[in-house]
Amino acid sequence: MAAAEVVKVIKVFGGSLTKFKHTSAVCKCPMVYSVFTPSTASVESPAPLVMWLSGLTCTDDNFMQKAGAFEAATQHGITICCPDTSPRQENKIDGEEDSWDFGTGAGFYVNATEEGFSNQGYNMYDYVTQELPTLLAEDKSIDTANVSIMGHSMGGHGALVCALKNPGKYKSASAFAPICHPTGCPWGEKAFNGYLGSVEAGQEYDASLLVKSYDGPKLNILSDQGGADSFLTGDVDQLQPATLVDGAKDNANIALNSRSQEGYDHSYFFIASFIREHLDFHAGFLKA
Repeated sequence: MAAAEVVKVIKVFGGSLTKFKHTSAVCKCPMVYSVFTPSTASVESPAPLVMWLSGLTCTDDNFMQKAGAFEAATQHGITICCPDTSPRQENKIDGEEDSWDFGTGAGFYVNATEEGFSNQGYNMYDYVTQELPTLLAEDKSIDTANVSIMGHSMGGHGALVCALKNPGKYKSASAFAPICHPTGCPWGEKAFNGYLGSVEAGQEYDASLLVKSYDGPKLNILSDQGGADSFLTGDVDQLQPATLVDGAKDNANIALNSRSQEGYDHSYFFIASFIREHLDFHAGFLKA
């Protein structure tokens, strides 16, 4: 695996925010990711890791620039890694950039099976769960055996799916406004038809279905939903948090705290308002 190239380093809250670029074997193109490293992290005392998965149209920059996570991460001594949301190939696939909710910036954290997308690296599930962690493990100041995962919207879907499909890999999972039941909403139907060939094939990437059959170490999940989120309260409910609650209710291996935050929308203002609580939540399991 080719080493990652440092693009830039920014000092923040005593730690460092570093943007990396590397050639991804899984995504078949150059990929970027950003890492916040607290000042306390070292080879002698590696920091636990939280993976953040971003939502539709985002890059690795959105969370790092808007979430306001660095103070809490510094206080807890937690490293945060943000990958991009999709491959960004030089040669575009037919239909890849026809809409904002499919293709570029909208990889949906699946491994594509449809010709074109599978051939050109739409394998974000393997990138997040396998290739990127292997790359991060080269930095001995990161404790890649002590990891939690969280995300927003499409990335909230991705975080839940990664945790549910890999029992024991993540100490905890959390999400802001996750797409909880993608096989039952327009965003998910479009993504699964396009990347996997059918909505039925997307059942293996549906958190509300996976949570019913999860069989592994107890998985603690925190999910926050904005009460004024237009993707929840509009004509079409893209998020369906109640389906996740219903799916988890009879599974003793799942500890789900699903909250509604009155008046908050889908934006990073919502995320910034509760990011400390999410990092506090993860720190409780990463440092147990």
